[in-house]
Amino acid sequence: MTQAPIRVGIIGVHPDRGWASTAHVPALQELPQFRLSALSHSRIEVAQAAAQKFGFDHAVSSTEELVNHPEVDLVVVTVRVPEHLKLVTAALEAGKSVFSEWPLGMNVRDAEAMNELAAARGVSTMIGLQTRANPAIRHVRQLVGDGYVGEVLSASVIGSGITWGEEIEEAFRYTLDPSNGASMLHVPFAHTMDALGFALGSEFLSVSGTLSTRRPAIRIAESREIVPLTVADQIAFSGRLESGALVMSHFRGGLSRATNFHMEINGSKGDLLLTSPVGYVGVGGFNLSGAQAGENLHPIPVPGDFGPEENVLIGNVKKLYELFAADKQSGTRQSPTFQSAVNLHRLVNAVEQSGGVWRNV
Repeated sequence: MTQAPIRVGIIGVHPDRGWASTAHVPALQELPQFRLSALSHSRIEVAQAAAQKFGFDHAVSSTEELVNHPEVDLVVVTVRVPEHLKLVTAALEAGKSVFSEWPLGMNVRDAEAMNELAAARGVSTMIGLQTRANPAIRHVRQLVGDGYVGEVLSASVIGSGITWGEEIEEAFRYTLDPSNGASMLHVPFAHTMDALGFALGSEFLSVSGTLSTRRPAIRIAESREIVPLTVADQIAFSGRLESGALVMSHFRGGLSRATNFHMEINGSKGDLLLTSPVGYVGVGGFNLSGAQAGENLHPIPVPGDFGPEENVLIGNVKKLYELFAADKQSGTRQSPTFQSAVNLHRLVNAVEQSGGVWRNV
């Protein structure tokens, strides 16, 4: 029998801007497994305008109305990280399934609390680790699982944060406050380490890191205001996976004029190389290459990869929703859950605890 669509309620949708309207709504509009049921905004006229523009059935002006709406099965939280704990908790207490963007919370404690509440309520959860759904990452996982590289010996990663360079948009000023849990360490670096662990099919067993703030200040793009850069713009990381493989990584703020993203997996029988001119694993634009004994490095096609005209950000979100719908229908667990988020929060926390931030002037 055909299952009824999952009715979605999204918190904080604006008709003209924001991650919800940029990625989540376009992704959901293409999926018959879901129905755009309700959205909220603190100003009812904005909510109504967004509902009319995107085709939602209902518009409300408060989180309480949305999470308790009888025609909402899945609550989606895409607002800034400092608001996650309050909003996710409200949805869970209403007995609704929740999709929260990453990071789940501002710290490990908040993430653990939300995960425990979800388990107690017996509801489904999903965390926005979209790169696990990216075709290139999933193909690397399949190749590794099929033995293309043999035993994974090590992995090396270079990444660029895109933001946290010479300037930053006003909308992201809040990421400069370390307590908000949305810095380069928490977002692009964390996304990349999660994708790497997923691709290699192994969790991190131990990690250490060194955090440094090399730029004393950063410019606000719109106003040209110069403000202190109070989070790390350089991350040196090493870790060991449960498989025994060693991982080394260096992340830099901004963009490089040379290499922006390079993930190399070295194995006993072969090697894989994933690159992108963009900066980090969450943005896409990947080129995958590989080689086994006696071969030169050569391109490897990615089945189902996004074409040059497709929006990778929307595509990643769409594929994550597809995994969630499949899990609900068949009882599988392909999509990342709040437990996945807790594990990643613990990794980030371990890096923070092992290497303090200082400013070089």
